[in-house]
Amino acid sequence: MPLSPAAADSTHLDYGLDTLFGRETKSVDCQFDVKRLDDGEPPWFALHIRPPLPEDLEKAQIVVFTAEGRRISGIVRRAERLADDSLQLDVEPD
Repeated sequence: MPLSPAAADSTHLDYGLDTLFGRETKSVDCQFDVKRLDDGEPPWFALHIRPPLPEDLEKAQIVVFTAEGRRISGIVRRAERLADDSLQLDVEPD
């Protein structure tokens, strides 16, 4: 999955939350960048999502988005709220 070092060609993000009643799927239109993380096989990627964004996005278990014309999905392994109120999600592709 060759992603360029940074790509910002999408603004629509679908994400899934596990709840008491099963998985809840949500969508948000937001600005984000994608960065490939080459320290694993398969390579993970980081989503840097700029505000405004929904509060529950940092609890997402899965994400689906489009980058470089391809639909990409993965499992969120780490979420970190940054000082500028943006969010970084480290994602393992599925």
